[in-house]
Amino acid sequence: MRSFFKKNSAGQSGENAAVDATILIVDDSPTETHILKGIVESGGYKVITASDGESGVAAAKESKPDLVLMDVVMPGLNGFQATRQLSKLPETQHIPVIVVTTKDQETDRAWGLRQGAKEYVVKPVAAEELLGKIGTILAG
Repeated sequence: MRSFFKKNSAGQSGENAAVDATILIVDDSPTETHILKGIVESGGYKVITASDGESGVAAAKESKPDLVLMDVVMPGLNGFQATRQLSKLPETQHIPVIVVTTKDQETDRAWGLRQGAKEYVVKPVAAEELLGKIGTILAG
């Protein structure tokens, strides 16, 4: 599966040259975190992770990532609640959130965007789609 991911060497110029960007992945599934981390790192980004909504909010406050990938279905503080907190807190409201979830109903998508997410991606994630959305948000 690793060979599917396109590598971006550090000196390479181009659309994925934003190697300094850090992305926080918030997901309670070690498997999903591993998959997302592989995709994000293949785009040349640095990755930090959190395993639930509460630690995700804390990690965002502490490390100030350039973008957050947020799962929804997690124990305790779910991804919708965590996204709402991040979008309202003065120290994190500037950090864009992409909801990455198995919840594929239009009402879920609308609710996620209403909580402050900039994008909504349904799992299983297509690497090209996710990297495209990350690139567009970080460029904007």
